[in-house]
Amino acid sequence: MTKPTAVGKALEPHTIDAGGIKTIYLEAGSGEPVIMLHGSGPGVSGLANWQYNIGPLSQKFHALAPDIVGFGATERLDDIIYSLRTWTDHVWAFLDAHDIKSAAVVGNSLGGRIALQMATDRPDRITKMVLMGTPGVGMTLTDGLAALRAYEPSHDAMRELLRTYFAVDPTMITDELVAIRHEASIADGVFEAYRAMFFDPKHAGSELAITESEVRAITTPTLLVHGREDKVVPVEVSVTMMRLLPKADLHVFSACGHWTQIERAGEFSALVADYLGQR
Repeated sequence: MTKPTAVGKALEPHTIDAGGIKTIYLEAGSGEPVIMLHGSGPGVSGLANWQYNIGPLSQKFHALAPDIVGFGATERLDDIIYSLRTWTDHVWAFLDAHDIKSAAVVGNSLGGRIALQMATDRPDRITKMVLMGTPGVGMTLTDGLAALRAYEPSHDAMRELLRTYFAVDPTMITDELVAIRHEASIADGVFEAYRAMFFDPKHAGSELAITESEVRAITTPTLLVHGREDKVVPVEVSVTMMRLLPKADLHVFSACGHWTQIERAGEFSALVADYLGQR
């Protein structure tokens, strides 16, 4: 399997005020907007999550990948309460700051759950969704998710986490990828925020459940993408969601874990570009 090329790493980060939060994001391309939402693992950011995909997608679309509040280099306000509502409102504010009236959303894991909430909030503003390894109906605490939450910062711990729970082929977890995630996980205030949002009872970062009736009411055209060997969010969750969402297709990558956008970067980017480009 060919290792992907990190096209996105050459992009310079931008800053914008999104609802009073200084928000860091990557941006490339022109045309219809596509918002790329990362997951919730330690050291996550728009760059770490989408470095192999933003370049290819920007050839056809206006791709934007924000660091969602609490993650990456985006400002972390002292009085913020982390929750699905907080994260979703931050992404809405990000769209509003760019004067984006409607957009497609590509969400990885937590990012996909945010996309589902956005489609519930304002279906008129979400044209399509791509949900990759996204928690949904039938989601339970897996060994992979428990390992994510138990992470204690070190280079070796990050390497072990990514190689054990994120990729079927551990050689796909390059030294560069480990370094990006580890360095991001030890940036000032990042780990403290990460621990707080999932373990401090003041926050509600783990409250991501969605009901069958809520899913059935979402009419946004959706492509579910999953790795068959995903150890964080089992593929069965996407199978269930495919049956519940009125307008959903499902693509499963074999011999692939939680990071289809990295393990199968070229195929993933082509699949997403083709789906979003269909009328």
